[in-house]
Amino acid sequence: MESAEIDVKKRLLLAAKKLFARYGYDGTSIRQICEEAGANVALVSYHFGGKENIFKALFDFSLPLRVVDDLFAEPLDPVEGVKLMIREVIHYQHRDPELVRIIQHEMTHSVPRTEVIREYLSPIWELARSLLEEGRKQGAFRFRSLDTTFLYIWGGLLFPRDFALFEPVLTEPAPTMEQKIEDLTGFVLGALACEAERGVTGMW
Repeated sequence: MESAEIDVKKRLLLAAKKLFARYGYDGTSIRQICEEAGANVALVSYHFGGKENIFKALFDFSLPLRVVDDLFAEPLDPVEGVKLMIREVIHYQHRDPELVRIIQHEMTHSVPRTEVIREYLSPIWELARSLLEEGRKQGAFRFRSLDTTFLYIWGGLLFPRDFALFEPVLTEPAPTMEQKIEDLTGFVLGALACEAERGVTGMW
């Protein structure tokens, strides 16, 4: 593909991500995306075939699933795997807050595009579940329900402090990225009754 075509596709994707994050998918028109990108309206259809396809292309463009595959290519100790997963998710939230806001919005509105999000996030969810299940088998974690535990942990990752719903009752300064990682890792491993981690750190 010619470099000019690559450039306009990238500009359209970045414009769509910015506007979907700010106004939602339904609140953004193709014309607005093209105006933001400085591109002709016809180019969305030419490059993507419409707004639905540009939404899906955002995930191909933005989600580092190959990095996840590389990080977890070799079997990991479940405790270290959970810690690494938390760190990588929070790092990604800081790198690409716009896509995170899009995911948050779409998943809380039960729209047809939720299936697109599931398609891209399912490998990460399956990884999280396998780490939890293996940790329970090894005796590193203790919990009753795998489903409930997974949902609570992923809810904490997907809806962090900057989810505006709770803002009126928060009084402390926003934590740094490293503080978020430390706090959430502590809560998760504590909730999992991780004896090895408790003995090493004395956090709980």
